[in-house]
Amino acid sequence: MSEIKQPSSPHAPAVALWMSTFAFTICFAVWTIFAIIGIRIKEDLGLSEAEFGLLVGTPILTGSLVRILLGVWTPRFGGRLVYTLTMLAAAFSTLLLSHATTFPQMLLAGLGVGLAGGSFAVGVAYISPFFPAEKQGTVLGIFGAGNVGAALTKFVAPFVLVAAGWQMVAEIWAAALIFTACLFWFTTSDDPAFQSRRDGKAPKRSLREEFAPLKKAQVWRFSLYYFFAFGGFVALSLWLPRYLVGVYGFDIATAGMVAAAYSIPGSIFRALGGMLSDRKGARSVMYCMFAVSAVATLILSLPSGVTPAVFIVIVFVLGFVMSLGKAAVYKHIPAYYPDSVGAVGGVVGMVGGLGGFVLPIAFGLLKDATGLWSSCFLLLFAVVAVSLIWMHLSIRQMDRPSVSAVAA
Repeated sequence: MSEIKQPSSPHAPAVALWMSTFAFTICFAVWTIFAIIGIRIKEDLGLSEAEFGLLVGTPILTGSLVRILLGVWTPRFGGRLVYTLTMLAAAFSTLLLSHATTFPQMLLAGLGVGLAGGSFAVGVAYISPFFPAEKQGTVLGIFGAGNVGAALTKFVAPFVLVAAGWQMVAEIWAAALIFTACLFWFTTSDDPAFQSRRDGKAPKRSLREEFAPLKKAQVWRFSLYYFFAFGGFVALSLWLPRYLVGVYGFDIATAGMVAAAYSIPGSIFRALGGMLSDRKGARSVMYCMFAVSAVATLILSLPSGVTPAVFIVIVFVLGFVMSLGKAAVYKHIPAYYPDSVGAVGGVVGMVGGLGGFVLPIAFGLLKDATGLWSSCFLLLFAVVAVSLIWMHLSIRQMDRPSVSAVAA
């Protein structure tokens, strides 16, 4: 790995980490805006369950696909610039959403809103060069805790929606994103890796070099893990309000509060997952996450269902272990691919984000086809089972001590 220029200010790494985390929190709040306003839009337009799933999943699609592009752009143009422009573009689209009146218009605006989700790939590639390898799990875990933005939307948006309508929610969220973009630009500095390449002290990498690791099956295995850990988290964040209203008869405000409470441990404890991955090993954390998730999703998939109290406890446990797993997956990336964090992190993030797009639609289709609300958890159980089996078989086939040492 090329020598990296040290930050010009001793406070630059901390400022970059905490400002990026704050920005990602606001971006994530915008990215999941349809989880709340989508319920009112569904009522206004008379959408089916599948159409509702498409509506809430559309921003997730854009935010997922764009992660590869943004992940590669970040080391080339600098995370500070790319992050700021991404937030401004998402804010503009969110403002346009407030003026949409038809389903196609809302889907189109939703594609632009989804740019906010692409900020994750930018943040990972921007923050990583500021810190040594032994701190990557903790640092990226702290940054990933910005997922708590989903809870911010679920706590605040229902009250704004009831008081002033869903259009006002979109306008306020757009204004918050513009403010955050300006604050980020004026408080942060370029990362050391970009500075070195810009000053000619480190060679610029070609696109072929950036994407070379994508030929390895290991990258796609990590992507499947993230499809469940992150994609499943996003899908449930979006689907839970509708699930609680449909199954248990909760009102929209209460359903939003419960879903927000689910999102909090599923976000904040990602930092704990990063620390555990640094200290105990990412592999151990992954085994724990898959084992607990398998039990939880199997119980929740029972057609007879469970009581509201039992459901909430199990879902909270599921969100907690998912948060640990999200951090464990990203602990591997700078360890295995230190020179391609942007590209590999972008691909893994893309697949994870696609889980957040595909799964809500699949939840709606399964509900329409079977009439069972619990069918969504049966699907999640299947994803967990495949991931756990693939991981275990791959680990058993590892016979190189150097590879085992990195993942241990």
